[in-house]
Amino acid sequence: MNALSEQILSELRGLLSEMSDGGSVGPSVYDTARVLRFHGNVTGRQDAYAWLIAQQQADGGWGSADFPLFRHAPTWAALLALQRADPLPGAADAVGAAIRFLQVQPDPYAHAVAEDAPIGAELILPQFCGEAASLLGDAAFPRHPALLPLRQACLDKLRALAMLPSGHPLLHSWEAWGTSPTTAYPDDEGSIGISPAATAAWRAYAVTRGSTPQVGRADAYLQMASRATRSGIEGVVPNVWPINVFEPCWSLYTLHLAGLFAHPALAEPVRVIVAQLDARLSVRGLGPALHFAADADDTAVALCVLHLAGRDAAVNALRHFEIGELFVTFPGERNASVSTNIHALHALRLLGKPAAGTSAYVEANRNPHGLWDNEKWHVSWLYPTAHAVAALAQGKPQWRDERALAALLQAQRGDGGWGAGRASTFEETAYALFALRVMDEREKTTGRRRIAQVVARALEWMLARHAAHALPKTPLWIGKELYCPTRVVRVAELAGLWLALRWGRPVLTERAGATP
Repeated sequence: MNALSEQILSELRGLLSEMSDGGSVGPSVYDTARVLRFHGNVTGRQDAYAWLIAQQQADGGWGSADFPLFRHAPTWAALLALQRADPLPGAADAVGAAIRFLQVQPDPYAHAVAEDAPIGAELILPQFCGEAASLLGDAAFPRHPALLPLRQACLDKLRALAMLPSGHPLLHSWEAWGTSPTTAYPDDEGSIGISPAATAAWRAYAVTRGSTPQVGRADAYLQMASRATRSGIEGVVPNVWPINVFEPCWSLYTLHLAGLFAHPALAEPVRVIVAQLDARLSVRGLGPALHFAADADDTAVALCVLHLAGRDAAVNALRHFEIGELFVTFPGERNASVSTNIHALHALRLLGKPAAGTSAYVEANRNPHGLWDNEKWHVSWLYPTAHAVAALAQGKPQWRDERALAALLQAQRGDGGWGAGRASTFEETAYALFALRVMDEREKTTGRRRIAQVVARALEWMLARHAAHALPKTPLWIGKELYCPTRVVRVAELAGLWLALRWGRPVLTERAGATP
């Protein structure tokens, strides 16, 4: 067990030390399909098309059947990309299966728009409907009527702007509304809105205008983004890249949740990241990437990390996003994010600032079981729950929540793990442990013994599935589809296992000693 703890710390050190390459993000069906469609030539991209076909599920759609709301965008995108790749093996069959899938699936936007709808759904999905009608005929496809007024309102806003500034949030979905390269300009990384799909679309239009130098920058960006997936396949790209602020911020925040932030074995890479964040944070805040618009979520987590490191973090950077007693992630967003307000609450509590309104909002956004599940950036209720518990307990030694604790313990699966879908995942099990760590500190002996037994079961599940340097592959983060920020998730997995080892090992040892 000691050897495993050292191995975990070593791998964490390595991950933290690598966070200067723009970030690691798993491959995206949606963005890969869009890049292939805008590329204009099937030749030379056969491996990427083969990868795309291989991701199709047995029912003809793309994406996890556990989370149907997030399947339409990747399925529409894959269908339209493969529709032009008919000569490739399996392409025609994949198209036929995708058409049947879309025709029989209930339309999630027939009457309303869910709070946790994918990024840009109001722009992307109606556009797909139009493309499909012109290419495939007026078949019985879903029409997503509830999205149409939102799309129109967005387009009206865009028409009033000649050109969006680099890094504007709407550039992230440029592929769904842009038609002229003069409405956007590549950022210093060469991207349009840190989006491979948007960049590929912009590049295709720019080629027709002869904008060669900028096309070259877009090409270089797409190649770098492809490498970030670690797929080894040219043209397979992530959902978002770079994430050179989000990745280190969330990784250090996760270390804090596990009690690892100040561990001597991680001191040097933590120091380097903190120094970078300190230098980058301005009065305007921080966004997920250096060349993207600042937002309340990244700003709040950066403030938490800097305060934990003993830096003088200026709370004014967060106030820009405060509207009444709520914090908006980006100005003008359709609906507030629960986790953004959780992180803002945590930052305010750490900095000793008043946060009664934000606290009340977080408390009010529980489900009937006392947990948090109405979240727009992560599909699992375990993510906001772990962070909410940490934020609400911050600076409150007497804080207890028996209802949330009981629900969390009851949600443990028979195999010992936790998961919002049909199976437990390492990432979500780690979040459960982070929440239980906070709750355990406030329990009496009987309660702590009960929690320790639960942690021991989780540890057994984790030990049976742990492999050194494994690459997380389960997409649970909400973008235009579900995606996996690989290093962020791996840090959570390792931190959760390290915590479980220290906590659950005595129980396992005691059980082993009691065995005849």
